[in-house]
Amino acid sequence: MRTEHRGRHGGGAVRGAAPGAGPEAAAPAHGPRRGATRRKLFDAAVTLIAEQGFSATTVDEIAERAGVAKGTVYYNFASKNVLYEELLRDGIDLLAASLRDAADRAVRADGGTRVDALDAMIRAGLDFIAGSPSLTQLYVAELWRTNRVWQPTLQSVRGRAVAVVEDVLRDAVEVGELTEELDVPLTASALLGMVLVAALDWLSFQPHRSVEDVHASLSRLLQGRVSPLRAD
Repeated sequence: MRTEHRGRHGGGAVRGAAPGAGPEAAAPAHGPRRGATRRKLFDAAVTLIAEQGFSATTVDEIAERAGVAKGTVYYNFASKNVLYEELLRDGIDLLAASLRDAADRAVRADGGTRVDALDAMIRAGLDFIAGSPSLTQLYVAELWRTNRVWQPTLQSVRGRAVAVVEDVLRDAVEVGELTEELDVPLTASALLGMVLVAALDWLSFQPHRSVEDVHASLSRLLQGRVSPLRAD
């Protein structure tokens, strides 16, 4: 499996080691070793939960898949719920950052329009999902559940990802690239949802297609439905 997370992981750590914690649990609260351990736990958890579901996945299995002692899991996360909550926060924050970087490059570095920025965000989203398919699958699945303790966190991180798209849409309206009648919040949600669902469909049912091919199709949809139609 491809590595699901490549960025930093932070927040929510339990400072005291749980009973039975192994050698890794005695690592300093911060530093490369702690970060590497948390990444292994994130990767193990997202893989197992994607394979067999959240309820069926145990802390013992996460620890075994990550190659660490069970106590190490509790040293880094107070519970399986906290681990998964932070996994969602970390993953969607990374997605939001990749979208923002792509938009900034398209406008500031390449001198493109805001619609070009939206197109660049589509490509960045596809690239991110192709590298983290299990995380994306879990995120999409959890959006439809209402009985999870991490729902407030999920709504918060979703809002941060959507806000990145909203910012570009509002800029496009302000500079006259898009009509003032545009429903910015709904359009932002629709664009993000389009990328998420289309990417999962691509990876699950059309894996023979290249990311360039999928991006080209979504780009044509963007150009025809969001941006003003060009006069002949």
